[in-house]
Amino acid sequence: MAVETERIPARPRRLGDRLAVLRERDFRLFFVGYATSLLGSSMAPVAVAFAVLDGGGGGTALGWVMAARILPVVLMLLAGGVIADRLGGRRVMLGSEASRGLVQAVFAALLAAGHAPVWAMVVLVAVWGVGEALFMPAFGAIVPDLVRRKELLGDANTLLGLARSVSTVAGPALAGVVTAARGPAAVLLVDALTYGVGALALARLRLPERKAPGAGPGTSMVRELREGWAEFTARPWFWITTAQMGLFNLLVWAPFLVLGPLTSQRELGGARAWGLVMGVYGAGAVLGGLLMLGRRPGRPLAVATLAALGWALPSAAFGAGLALPWVAAGALVAGVGSAVCGTLFSTTTQEWVPQELLGRMTAYGSLGAFALGPLGLAVAGPVADRLGADRVLSAGALWQVAATAVVLALPAVRDRTWNEPDEA
Repeated sequence: MAVETERIPARPRRLGDRLAVLRERDFRLFFVGYATSLLGSSMAPVAVAFAVLDGGGGGTALGWVMAARILPVVLMLLAGGVIADRLGGRRVMLGSEASRGLVQAVFAALLAAGHAPVWAMVVLVAVWGVGEALFMPAFGAIVPDLVRRKELLGDANTLLGLARSVSTVAGPALAGVVTAARGPAAVLLVDALTYGVGALALARLRLPERKAPGAGPGTSMVRELREGWAEFTARPWFWITTAQMGLFNLLVWAPFLVLGPLTSQRELGGARAWGLVMGVYGAGAVLGGLLMLGRRPGRPLAVATLAALGWALPSAAFGAGLALPWVAAGALVAGVGSAVCGTLFSTTTQEWVPQELLGRMTAYGSLGAFALGPLGLAVAGPVADRLGADRVLSAGALWQVAATAVVLALPAVRDRTWNEPDEA
């Protein structure tokens, strides 16, 4: 039997109305702190890479340092979800910001003193990764508490997504300039200071401290993970979209990140072409975020899934051997789609999942979406050596089209509306 839903009136489109969420004190504070911290975080990988290379390390050393950041995120993400539900998102994020800021300050001091062996970099970056693993689920759990008017939750997620998109473009570029002028230590010191700004903003928030019922030191973490898994699997819309994103990262995005630069080098003129593609992708994400402000489509998961179709275009353009303008145009559409998809999925999760479960659900969703990404990065090159980069990229584009069609055919995704009760 069809569920009768209330028609949601069209939202005003004046700029002031679309930015009304910034009038919310707690969200405004958090947004400033988060955007500042995010800019520093996006600068740091460039500095770390050159710190390793300037210290005499080669590709193997750089690989160890990069893996030391990713591995703790994968291993600790589920634990981070439990901790966020136990202690509340604000406390966990505050500890994460403070610990990562301290790590970067120590890292900068070691580099400035000329005593930063590779093993020390690995240890510091691993602690940094643990902080990220704790931050991610807590971030998903705290956002609903930042906005008193729940109709503004979508705009809140849009602005947070815009901050991520802008930092992705601006952070590496700024880091390159500072590293060239002052060295990697200066960039890491800046990053430490931006974490301090983020921690200060979190400390000033006036939020209710929420914890999962029954959670605490006497409750088994394994039991809480099992409860979270049961809630995750009980929501078809959630695990279906998570599975779609996980396979996307394995089959589409990872090959694109590996084979896109390779194809650019061989056929499109080199690093400048790849830089243009990724820059246009970032600009598309900013544009998509601006387009989403003040908009609330009636069937958000269907719109998000359709928007994800845009990711097929740049891979298809590379695979077909098209000229750079066509590849850049595809990247622009993909960037717009990424912002639309990310905003809608974040908002639906925060509205449809009970507050006391958000940390664990976010953790399961993030792990499912990204766990296969490293495998895709590892095998994309060898598979392309056997089959050809154009075939691998084209296959990824075809997969994205087919996956979108399959997911849209499922009523749990296609027909779900804002006012529909949660299945679980």
